[in-house]
Amino acid sequence: MLGIDPLYWMMMIPVFILSAFSSLRVKTTFNKFSKLGSRSGMTGAETAALILKRNGLSDVQVVETGGFLSDHYDPSKRVVRLSPDVFRNNSIAAIGVAAHETGHAVQHKTGYSPLVLRNMMVPIASIGSNFAWIIIIAGFVLGFLGLVKIGIVLFSAVVFFQIVTLPVEFNASSRAKEMLSSYGILSSTEMEGVKKVLSAAAMTYVAAAASAIMTLLYFLIRAGLLGGRDD
Repeated sequence: MLGIDPLYWMMMIPVFILSAFSSLRVKTTFNKFSKLGSRSGMTGAETAALILKRNGLSDVQVVETGGFLSDHYDPSKRVVRLSPDVFRNNSIAAIGVAAHETGHAVQHKTGYSPLVLRNMMVPIASIGSNFAWIIIIAGFVLGFLGLVKIGIVLFSAVVFFQIVTLPVEFNASSRAKEMLSSYGILSSTEMEGVKKVLSAAAMTYVAAAASAIMTLLYFLIRAGLLGGRDD
């Protein structure tokens, strides 16, 4: 199955292309605007700190973490983690990414429902991500449809998590752009660069969701639960 199944490749190749394109686009866009310093001279860390202060989030820390574009908000520890290229630099790209991640902290404070739902889904999505493939493939190899169905249910949690992630990320970008503009951190001209960086980043989440959905559809078809049984 999978590696030798033409149906799998027919369904997944377009998604693989989308994922590769999205990954390349976000890297090239970030690199382009990381070379353009902001007029304010604020670093990503300073931007995040200002946004947190303006939103009354004195209990959220901003720390540096390793890796390239490894930036994220940790709701369990109330920490905005920024990669070195974002934490230390005063580029338009760094400020945009920092504002986006801090937008998640603002979502957390306001109880933004998709974020609350996504956080609740983390444990089961993690289980599904780690074990669903093993269970599904084992079910197919053993000819045990019940085991396949269990794996599909677990993988469905992963798909749902990816879908819920989309409004969370889109909303964080919208908040970031609004705050950067209204707080006077970036000019209208500089904001055009931020929009391009965040738009490119958003496509990676769309690609991840598309990949998960197509994989689920493939398993449903091969299990005979969609489009008739294919023995």
